[in-house]
Amino acid sequence: MRKRRKKAEAAAETSKELIAKLKEALKDKAEDVRVTSRLVDSPACLVVKDEGGMSLQLARMLKAAGQSAPETKPVLEINTEHALVKRLNTDGVHFNDLAHIVFDQALLAEGGLPDDPAAYVKRVNALLV
Repeated sequence: MRKRRKKAEAAAETSKELIAKLKEALKDKAEDVRVTSRLVDSPACLVVKDEGGMSLQLARMLKAAGQSAPETKPVLEINTEHALVKRLNTDGVHFNDLAHIVFDQALLAEGGLPDDPAAYVKRVNALLV
């Protein structure tokens, strides 16, 4: 466990510029961006900032039940070893689109939906053609 944590700390140090750019690109969606050691196959995941914070899934369930839930932004944790995250470092032209795709994929993976599904599809299609 310590080895993975040290590796994540080293990756965070070498990825400071990328993290700063992601924070700026996703400032309306993510509370923070940080490197994680928990991911192997995925480029990113969303987590709650505080240990006692409300999960995104619980907030969705409350809203679906007609109850109010506090608006919270998740923290985006990135896997700096993943090819898509590595591409973020090299693709300045499409950086903003890739940043939003990574965030929306993390949201989809945890059971949520992008705020604007049509924009997500448009971004993915633009990169595919």
